[in-house]
Amino acid sequence: MAILQCTQKLLSELKEKPRDSSQSSKDLSNWHANLLRIDRRKCVLFTHDETLYSFLAPGLTKPHFQNIREVFRQSLLKNLMAENIPQKQIELFLGDIRKIGIAKTNNRSVLGSMNDLTFQLKYQIADQGGLLNTNMTKLNHDLNRIPMGAIDEIYSIYELRKFFKSLSR
Repeated sequence: MAILQCTQKLLSELKEKPRDSSQSSKDLSNWHANLLRIDRRKCVLFTHDETLYSFLAPGLTKPHFQNIREVFRQSLLKNLMAENIPQKQIELFLGDIRKIGIAKTNNRSVLGSMNDLTFQLKYQIADQGGLLNTNMTKLNHDLNRIPMGAIDEIYSIYELRKFFKSLSR
């Protein structure tokens, strides 16, 4: 079972009572999610706790928030495929997130990294002329190639690939 650990802003948008978030963060299925407003549109930044692999789901509306679990699954699948992650490894992720619980955030380090990524996202989107002019696949690709001090590898995509290798042993 996956856990989406949501910020207070996102929880209020979801209108859902969070469950206890005592699950270990060294797990394939632990993610943090934060609600962002970019160009007056609601977006959600999802970040994997261990690898800091992240992606942005832009332009969400009320029906999207009512189905946030499906938005997460579809966005994750799309981004992993765009990264050329082998199908078997994608199935590991997707198999582990059939059921998704909602919880409060519990890792300040991940939240700090997400704040850094948010700054980078907003800059890149503004540089490309706004959210409507931004290629989301490229933006998410570039997002995972920003140096992160909180992980062993420099880039989160390398950390994700290393994480998958450790799972397949």
